[in-house]
Amino acid sequence: MLYIIYINIFIDKVVYLNIRENYEELEDKILSDRASKSKNSKGRLIDEEKCEVRTDFQRDRDRILHSKAFRRLKHKTQVFIAPEGDHYRTRLTHTLEVSQIARTISRALRLNEDLTEAIALGHDLGHTPFGHTGERVLNEITTDGFRHNEQSLRVVDYLEDGKGLNLTMEVRNGILCHSGDLMPDTYEGKVVKVADKIAYINHDIDDAIRAGILTEDDLPKDCIKVLGKEHSKRINTMVMEVIRYGLENNDIMLTGEIGEATSELRKFLFENVYVGSKAKSEEGKAMNCVKQLFYYYMKHQENLPEEFIKRIERWGSEKVVCDYIAGMTDSFAITEYLNIFVPAPWGKIY
Repeated sequence: MLYIIYINIFIDKVVYLNIRENYEELEDKILSDRASKSKNSKGRLIDEEKCEVRTDFQRDRDRILHSKAFRRLKHKTQVFIAPEGDHYRTRLTHTLEVSQIARTISRALRLNEDLTEAIALGHDLGHTPFGHTGERVLNEITTDGFRHNEQSLRVVDYLEDGKGLNLTMEVRNGILCHSGDLMPDTYEGKVVKVADKIAYINHDIDDAIRAGILTEDDLPKDCIKVLGKEHSKRINTMVMEVIRYGLENNDIMLTGEIGEATSELRKFLFENVYVGSKAKSEEGKAMNCVKQLFYYYMKHQENLPEEFIKRIERWGSEKVVCDYIAGMTDSFAITEYLNIFVPAPWGKIY
């Protein structure tokens, strides 16, 4: 009896120690030939010992999820600056919606869900306070410009905990290439890129209707006829089209009539929500806040946190100040502005 118990314990230990390897073998069996396999990763910037339980992409996902930069997303603007209400999207809820949509597509196409999720969770880590408003200000006033996708990569490479997260090349590439004209190297990265668009188009409509900026009747009739009237219906239509195209072709795209309707709906949002609407009524104040903080810290670098002061010799003052401001939440940026530029009351009232 004791011998049998010993053997069982030994077998359990062997199985435990090979969980990652067993899962990597499972990926070979169930994932598409187009999927990125964990064991074939191009590796990390700095080599490190493999985990006994998790694949490299699972570890990347967990590192992002546990990072301070990820937690700060809950206090960063998506579209609406300083909204009154608990149900408007933040940069964090946007990230979670992108992750859900991207995983649905990846699962249907038998791509690597762990890689997809890691890219999705990390894609906006470099976003500024006040959303694209803050990004636009820093891009205008810094020498080399500012793009949130590049800053997201900088966060995971260098800034988080002062040393970065040392992520795999596949996750890093997906984060960098999720926006703009850059195209990811992996199918999972391409999935996140299209999922990002699907998510923000639909949840920004939802928030705009909640805010009274739009009504359902304001939405372009031709687009709604193709995509659907309800929020969930539109998302499902777009997702199913990406899946259909992915199954029939060797690429990840939102094309055809549904793709055209999606582009038209995005254009409608720029004209009616993203530019000049009530959602942007505080934009001028937000721009001034970011701009004044930048100029203040460029002039008073000694008032930066110690960890940022130490980085000036390596990166230069402008880059470090930009890093500091880009990492701020909306509320922290406002508090800093008030502390620096607004006189504090003093003395007795009576």
